[in-house]
Amino acid sequence: MKHFIVAGIFVVAALITSVNSFAQQTDPATRQAQMKQKLITDLKMTDVQADSVVAISMSYMPQRRAIYQDQSLSQDDKQAKLKEISDQADKRIQPILGDPLFKQYQDWRTKNMQQMRGGRPN
Repeated sequence: MKHFIVAGIFVVAALITSVNSFAQQTDPATRQAQMKQKLITDLKMTDVQADSVVAISMSYMPQRRAIYQDQSLSQDDKQAKLKEISDQADKRIQPILGDPLFKQYQDWRTKNMQQMRGGRPN
């Protein structure tokens, strides 16, 4: 009987650990910090540039989320609206990075889009 209780405690502890790990992965602050570090590492941005890009990107998250959740929109409509939002964000990001780094950022963003969404596919 004691073995079953101990085994049960381990199972509950493992579940709690798994849930905590998942929560940390989806935590917006954690994702923002990871994105900033990736911008600095991959694109050699300064802290100020990376902070600005992350802040601008995150400022559009509520609009993106609303589009994803809008059941009345077709997939094509969603993509068009998301492109409009990306264009708005890019207009704010481009002056911060300058042309060469902005082009690198756009290429990097395309390659890393899935990871920036927390690993969820389209």
